[in-house]
Amino acid sequence: MPETLKHLIHPKFLHMTLFGFSAGIPYFLIFSSLSLWLDQVGVEKSAITYFSWAALGYSFKYLWSPLVDRLPIPYLSRRMGQRRAWLLCIQLLIMVAISLMGLTNPAASEQALVQMALAVTLLGFSAATQDILIDAWRIEASTEKDIAMLSSVYTVGYRLGMLTSGAGALYIAAYFGTSMDNYQYSAWKISYLSMATVMLVGLGTTLWIKEPKKADSLVHKTKDYMAVVAVFVISIGVLILTYQMTAGLFQTVQEQMLAWTGNKPLSSTFTTAGQLLLALLLAAITARLVSTSSWVNIDMIKEVYWSPVHDLFLRHKQHIWLIIGIICLYRISDIVMGVTANLFYQFKGFDLDEIAGIVKTFGLIMTISGGIVGGFLVVKYGIMRIMIIAAVLSAATNLLFMVMVDMEKSLVYLTFMISADNLSQGMALTAFVGFLSLLVNRQFTAVQYAMFSSVMTLFPKILGGYSGGMVEQMGYANFYLMTAIIGIPVVLMLMYAKKVKAFAFDHKKE
Repeated sequence: MPETLKHLIHPKFLHMTLFGFSAGIPYFLIFSSLSLWLDQVGVEKSAITYFSWAALGYSFKYLWSPLVDRLPIPYLSRRMGQRRAWLLCIQLLIMVAISLMGLTNPAASEQALVQMALAVTLLGFSAATQDILIDAWRIEASTEKDIAMLSSVYTVGYRLGMLTSGAGALYIAAYFGTSMDNYQYSAWKISYLSMATVMLVGLGTTLWIKEPKKADSLVHKTKDYMAVVAVFVISIGVLILTYQMTAGLFQTVQEQMLAWTGNKPLSSTFTTAGQLLLALLLAAITARLVSTSSWVNIDMIKEVYWSPVHDLFLRHKQHIWLIIGIICLYRISDIVMGVTANLFYQFKGFDLDEIAGIVKTFGLIMTISGGIVGGFLVVKYGIMRIMIIAAVLSAATNLLFMVMVDMEKSLVYLTFMISADNLSQGMALTAFVGFLSLLVNRQFTAVQYAMFSSVMTLFPKILGGYSGGMVEQMGYANFYLMTAIIGIPVVLMLMYAKKVKAFAFDHKKE
């Protein structure tokens, strides 16, 4: 214990807590508070959960993580260092995105709803980029001895940020008079502009810290990096254009499928997925063709993108598919369930003050407790064992939501349910962050961790975008049962990994 406390008083733990806070602010402004805002406006549940796709930037951030890792920002990188320069610019962009959301009234028109979607997408992209930089800083600042506790204090800070943008945003909105029966845009405007101001905490931390010694330096010409940026921008343009131009075609397909199946959520799910996959395919083909141009440095692309991937397969070739499976599925149960959670609370008759007080505030205390407990348990018993326990608890606690469906409104049961659910999630997140951090080769810190954290949320977030349609079709009870069942495969994978001792870093704890 004295050794643990010695590590905890190091300034980097305070820095990591504040960075965790900064990283946690945008999350609920996309997933949680926004869903309640749109629900008050009267937007359909299926459309509300589609907004969660704006956070897919978190799942594709590995595409631009090498640029963030090495591309210098003129003047600032030279004066502040690579990590701090990027953090400063990205945190300012986050503040702009949150402010744009606050200055948009989604009830005004369909165009305003589109504007809100664009602002949310900007927030998702900038928040994901901030995560790349903070994750790299955390890994570069850690040692094998303190990485679990550093992950733990990051979780604490992250949850404090989520409390601020979850409970804090709801308290502010409720104080200024908005509710399901009396929608007030001005209340949400003040709330979101306040959240933009809170991001000054992250900005101040960036100005306070020193540049990590491990930060990578520029090894190619600036024009080479800009060429890669151009390829990325062109590909995104093709994706957006394809998605828009095929809207009419897929709308016709959806109508025909609806006439055939009589199932609107199913028809919408398949056609939207098809439209998205087509857009992604054409974007990937465009990127491949453009990258063969003479103005693109192919050798640099191989070094920046292929080398980190090759390193992963080389070091973990025996269990690479097991690793991918665990990373893809570890958080599927809580992410898919969580997209509709606030809609469920409001459906059960809880008002914004009650949701903010119990779900966000008390829930945060339990999540932080779970994170701290998880950190100590990982140190004592090893990552794999705690990951298995946390995965079982995360899936099982979804059954508590199923029980609540047929109950009368009960603040006592809500408190119990949130306590169990958030405690297990805190343990799971701490153990999982430590697991991913130990898989990373520090030669490719930002890129490899970005790849891991991208893969871990991609499939759950895509599936979560359809959760509103699932609820409309299946009902809340069957939906929550389904989210518990889909958590079983990853438990089996983890048990197998522990049995065969797939990961060397955990051998001494087994």
